Amino acid sequence: MRFVAVAAIILSTSIISFSQENAQKIYDTERAFEKMVAEKGIRDGFIEFLSPQGVIFTPEAVNARESWRSRPPSPAALTWNPVKIGVSSNGAIGYAIGNSIYRPKGKDDPDEFHGHYLSVWTRQPNGDYRAALDTGINHDKPSRIDPDWKPSPAVAAPSNPKNTFAGDSSIGFYRMAESRGLAKAYKAFAAEDIYLLREDMMPIVGRDATLKFLSKEKAGIKFVKRRSFIEAGDLAFVYSSYSVTDKAGSETGKGVFVQVWKLNNGKWQIVADLFSPLPPPKS
Repeated sequence: MRFVAVAAIILSTSIISFSQENAQKIYDTERAFEKMVAEKGIRDGFIEFLSPQGVIFTPEAVNARESWRSRPPSPAALTWNPVKIGVSSNGAIGYAIGNSIYRPKGKDDPDEFHGHYLSVWTRQPNGDYRAALDTGINHDKPSRIDPDWKPSPAVAAPSNPKNTFAGDSSIGFYRMAESRGLAKAYKAFAAEDIYLLREDMMPIVGRDATLKFLSKEKAGIKFVKRRSFIEAGDLAFVYSSYSVTDKAGSETGKGVFVQVWKLNNGKWQIVADLFSPLPPPKS
């Protein structure tokens, strides 16, 4: 029994160390990505660092590499810095959230467009990370730019005694959002450190701030029934579409969303959440 206990401690410590190493590797990949964009341009940088199946929204979901290959080179400059990184305990999936600045005419352009991005990273067969999804929001210039991500204190890998899956656990969230409103759904499923990303707004960080913001939301919402979760142990992500409805149930708008779910204390919770409205159809 003593040997088993010691072995369990060693295994747990190894998993923690492994997770921290992969978080650092995602950070390093983000920095290499930004460096290539600065040296070779946005198009070539995104083609290199998005996975073969990687997705971006234009505004619907499309294959990222194919979309970037269809575009001409651009003089625009794009800089960013990750401020939050999370990774599954097995290292297969991770995500990063950070600031971004876009300058249409190059690095010396005085016109700046500020935003925040959300990237989901997946480990490739060679061990490198490539983005399975990349999206973001725009907002006014912030009063301060958040500092770079720093490694956080080590925490034990979460247990999942009931072998629950994010896709199954999330059904309650989507049903509750549609029947009782977004505020109640997030109250039940938002993580304490959730990042809520919405167009033309600074990120809303933390469960309390999220619930305060959503308490003012009066519109209804409906989600597309078919949603495919990509899961790896204690982390998962999903992207799909939604529609907004008025009090009479009539559709008033559509959009796409991305959510990152994490297993916390045996319960799947939302740690990153981005909703982006689609432009109205052309008449």
